[in-house]
Amino acid sequence: MSLLQHMNEKELSTCLLFNRLNHRKLIRLIFSVISRLGDGVLWYSIILALPFLYPENGWWVSTQMVLTGLLSLGLYKILKTRTERERPCSFSHQILQGMPALDKYSFPSGHTMHAVGFSWILMTYYPELGLFVLPFTILVAMSRLVLGLHYPSDVLAGALIGSTIANIVILY
Repeated sequence: MSLLQHMNEKELSTCLLFNRLNHRKLIRLIFSVISRLGDGVLWYSIILALPFLYPENGWWVSTQMVLTGLLSLGLYKILKTRTERERPCSFSHQILQGMPALDKYSFPSGHTMHAVGFSWILMTYYPELGLFVLPFTILVAMSRLVLGLHYPSDVLAGALIGSTIANIVILY
């Protein structure tokens, strides 16, 4: 048995626990909207708005967010194609897929990677925005589990990678 197959089986019970929420239409709709906003719509809007909202350094923070996004996307694509981890909804017929996935593979969660990376940068420069972006980031991560698209380890890896890339961008 491969390592990923073993991990899939070990994480299946947690996936099923989160995915039970997906069986309620209103909850599925809410998490689908959160997921769609996490696709980039909200983040791109913030990136475009920062130079106007914070004229003194908003352009610099936006630039760091764009760089974080590009580095995250590159690493995300490499990891997805190298690991080829199937999504929970493909691994088990017990998992209800709440919405179509953006791509075929599961590891890592790109939504979580970007949400954590962008939030990390925003909260570094504008801690007051944490009241908004931190809950949203948590909901994006949860949406990936509730909608049956990711395993907990995908989400955790996405969060660790996103925060690491954001820290590197901030430091350099």
